Amino acid sequence: MKYKQIKPKKIYEEVADALLDSIRSGELKPGDKLDSVQQLAESFQVGRSAIREALTSLRAMGLIELRQGEGTYVNEFSPTDIAFPIQSAILMNKEDIFHLLEVRKMLEAGVASIAAEKRTTEDLAKIQTALEEMKEHSGDILLGEKADLNFHLALAEATRNPLLVSLMNHVSDLMAESMRETRRICLYTEEATIEKLYEEHEAIFKAIVERQSEQAALEMRVHLHNVETTLSTYMLSIDK
Repeated sequence: MKYKQIKPKKIYEEVADALLDSIRSGELKPGDKLDSVQQLAESFQVGRSAIREALTSLRAMGLIELRQGEGTYVNEFSPTDIAFPIQSAILMNKEDIFHLLEVRKMLEAGVASIAAEKRTTEDLAKIQTALEEMKEHSGDILLGEKADLNFHLALAEATRNPLLVSLMNHVSDLMAESMRETRRICLYTEEATIEKLYEEHEAIFKAIVERQSEQAALEMRVHLHNVETTLSTYMLSIDK
């Protein structure tokens, strides 16, 4: 068996990954100013050229901006900048996540309704597989989130509408960010449980199996409303 050769990372790539991790974890927040090139070089114990290359790569991803005469800052999330959905998701704040949920309620209720009308046996098999994987990985945030996202994308495919599929794929990384946050809360707080999330998806699937388009849309709206409530309750508690 032939294996793909693993290429060692260059120094600037390791620096860029470290800064990216700091942004993702919230250690570096949108609007924060980064240290100077010299300070970063000393902190990472690398040459200034490696720092400059790392910053260039992060700027190309839209994560940071250079303000002439001021320094380098972590970008704010912008709804118009979703050409890089993964990077945009990293920059999302609380308000952005709720804006995304509003979009999801409008978009995915329609997706569920159309999927119930147009789904095939093959579509049902894909949706059910994702549902089973959600249950199997209920205690794993990352794998559970992946299965959750696959469930929603499988619904989009069942609409037989390429524009809807394209829209769902375009915002899928933004969706994953809110899903990850919801699952983390469900695992570590008492406000909600992973079992409840699974039951909500199961109800959506049941309506689609039975070709009940209005019920499928209703169950999707109920699910996303509960996600919104879970996030709101948690965020209010940590703001106190």
